[in-house]
Amino acid sequence: MKTAIILPLLIFVVFSCNGQDSPKQVRKVGGPCEGCEALMEFGDQKLNSVDTLPGFLQNNPKLMLTGTVYQQDGKTPAKDVILYIYHTNREGIYEKKGDEKGWARRHGHIRGWVKTSSDGRYSFFTFRPAPYPGGEEVEHIHITVKEPSTIPYYIDDFIFLDDPLLTEEEKRKRPQRGGSGIFLPKLANGILTINRDIILGKNIPDY
Repeated sequence: MKTAIILPLLIFVVFSCNGQDSPKQVRKVGGPCEGCEALMEFGDQKLNSVDTLPGFLQNNPKLMLTGTVYQQDGKTPAKDVILYIYHTNREGIYEKKGDEKGWARRHGHIRGWVKTSSDGRYSFFTFRPAPYPGGEEVEHIHITVKEPSTIPYYIDDFIFLDDPLLTEEEKRKRPQRGGSGIFLPKLANGILTINRDIILGKNIPDY
């Protein structure tokens, strides 16, 4: 009888301690999001608060995206939040190496992941993307968020205030999910830098 009680208890402890969300913990927020599951494709990588994307050394202008992720109150740093970004190359193409699997077949290989530190900090080292061929859409960097208690959801892309394709209408229609994503990169320590603080849940449906 004791064995029958102890065994299920041990199984519960193992699954509770493996760092995964339980079904009861995960909240569905953010509405429809095609491709948000790509955030989970980091495999066996050990995520930390800093990542360098493929092509950083080979491409200019180099770019650092950095900031702090805050809880919904906008004041409390949020740790262990996973951020996933991807973007085009300098020709405006989602560049592929040819061996991509999963969502990398669409997002390309210029992508990266971080997990925020205990003080909510994150940094990506990458380069400035180009607009799609044809120049019909502004330069942008996609970003997806996963909190420990939610499914992945998207927030506003990083876009560039000095992009000649950026119109006033385009600025107005941005929903500011997680806060504004429009920034003018500033030169800091020899690299263009965008400081973006993210507020979890801000303008996120069903949050």
